[in-house]
Amino acid sequence: MSAKLKKIQDQVVVVTGASSGIGLATAELLAAKGASVVLAARSGETLDEVVARITARGGKAIAVTCDVTDRVQVDRLAAAAVETFGRIDTWVNNAGLGFWGRLDETPEADARKLFDVNFWGLVNGCLAALPHLKKQGGALINVGSEVSEAYAPLQGMYVATKHAVKGYTDCLRVEIEKVDQAPVAVTLIQPGATDTPFPQHARNVTDQEPKLPDPQDDPQHVAEAILAAAEMPTREKKVSTSASLHVMLSKFAGGMLDRLSGKSVSKMHYDEPPRNPKGALNQPSEASGVAGQARGTGGKEPK
Repeated sequence: MSAKLKKIQDQVVVVTGASSGIGLATAELLAAKGASVVLAARSGETLDEVVARITARGGKAIAVTCDVTDRVQVDRLAAAAVETFGRIDTWVNNAGLGFWGRLDETPEADARKLFDVNFWGLVNGCLAALPHLKKQGGALINVGSEVSEAYAPLQGMYVATKHAVKGYTDCLRVEIEKVDQAPVAVTLIQPGATDTPFPQHARNVTDQEPKLPDPQDDPQHVAEAILAAAEMPTREKKVSTSASLHVMLSKFAGGMLDRLSGKSVSKMHYDEPPRNPKGALNQPSEASGVAGQARGTGGKEPK
């Protein structure tokens, strides 16, 4: 049974990691197009501000403070969506964090926490959403990365989490769509480097301020890809041309990508000490003063 997805304006959509970056851009675009949106993140005050902004424009949205690493909280998120809007039509597992550091210098506790957020947080979202989506049909959208199929230096543990996300999503898609023949579309979205506060939220164990290499995509483009998948069943979507090229090099020219990646390390940081090395790994992003914005520095030196 193939999923028959509703138009965005008729949907109730849950978005995790909605306090900044891609999640925030997605939530605001959904609301602008008429969807009823449930915004989830650990940064409760920031979410309240975003919801106030959305509702002032005539949109429909609620905020739910939620740590995706806690299955109980994620189940409560699903319950809040149903209690407020009556159902869930699309669930977007977007919450995730970065990590800057060599693999042989990555503290084990940080690595395990990163998997708790990026992988197990997504698993929690899937398990909370599926019973609701199976009832009336809908879309389950997982946000992976270009490095779900490729790799990048100084982000090895992040890369590992995103490879795990792709493996889980691919297997889940087969089980839900082909074995169960449930009316649920399971999609993997794979952005490339995107102009968001991702580097500022990352845990950083290097001695320099992290940055993403150029070119960086607009978070609005990723949001548009997510909304498209919410309306049209889509197996997977690489958002930018650079993401597609990165994956292609990984598959067909690994030696070349190894050399290019080795040379790219200098582009992965600013020439200044870390400003917030703890990032948002063990605290809400608003605690570090970087929340409530979709865009980052755009690859430019911070002032």
